[in-house]
Amino acid sequence: MTADTRPLAGKVALVAGGTRGGGRGIAVELGAAGATVYVTGRSSAGGRSELGRPETIEETAGQVTAAGGLGIPVRTDHSRPEEVRALVERIAAEQGGRLDVLVNSVWGADPLTDWEHPLWEQDLETGLRLLRQAVETHVITSRFALPLMVARRSGLVVEVTDGNTARYRGSFFYDLAKSAVIRLAVAQAAELRPYGVAAVALTPGFLRSEAVLEHLGVTEDNWRDGVAEDPDFAHSETPAYLGRAVVALAADPRIMARTGRALATWGLYREYGFTDTDGTRPDFAAHWAEHLEERHGPLGDPL
Repeated sequence: MTADTRPLAGKVALVAGGTRGGGRGIAVELGAAGATVYVTGRSSAGGRSELGRPETIEETAGQVTAAGGLGIPVRTDHSRPEEVRALVERIAAEQGGRLDVLVNSVWGADPLTDWEHPLWEQDLETGLRLLRQAVETHVITSRFALPLMVARRSGLVVEVTDGNTARYRGSFFYDLAKSAVIRLAVAQAAELRPYGVAAVALTPGFLRSEAVLEHLGVTEDNWRDGVAEDPDFAHSETPAYLGRAVVALAADPRIMARTGRALATWGLYREYGFTDTDGTRPDFAAHWAEHLEERHGPLGDPL
């Protein structure tokens, strides 16, 4: 392998929330680029999280290693500061204090999202729990992981979100969580800039996660059969596409020029030239502008 195909050889990454979906796609692509990747989450071979889904951090770590990197699974509940502190101490001890990429991809709040009711008709505790799961976990993880990057005056933080504009996302607490994650990137970028560490928010388009495939009754092998039920699904993208965007950012020597920005796969593929696994370049924003804007309004201005 050449440096061009393994641009992150020797680098160390932590993908918080790497069990499935976008987090798994990011972890595997970081591995394919040569990185050592700590994969964390609550679903492990020792037991499932409250979501009850079958994917595990061990599976993801195995895929990272198979792709050419080194995957290290560490069961971690990122809502528990003591567990995150122990995780980061382990990374520091095993990697000589090195951490090059932090991906905050913890979510797991789909069952907590109420798409049917306005704020004043929603269950308050459920909504606040969503915010703790989707926002507090990111804050806790950065609090303990950032000192490793600051000490070396180098690194990249990626806050995974949904959308990169101010457009309302359809449910109060969901919208608040995803918007807050973007603001986390902005705030971290401001504080990290003097230390040469970048922080960005990043969104995929229509992501073909395990849950989405399952919902449409298809697999990745026959995913196009799902277009009959949802025509917009034709413009979806794999988690690997998101992962390749992260790799491109992590390998960019001029990443500080992007710090503090809310980015999207549909913008980055044009600049970096990466493709999805089938060689296509999905662009959900272009699809939205052509087919969905009249019905749903514009996506909005980038944040």
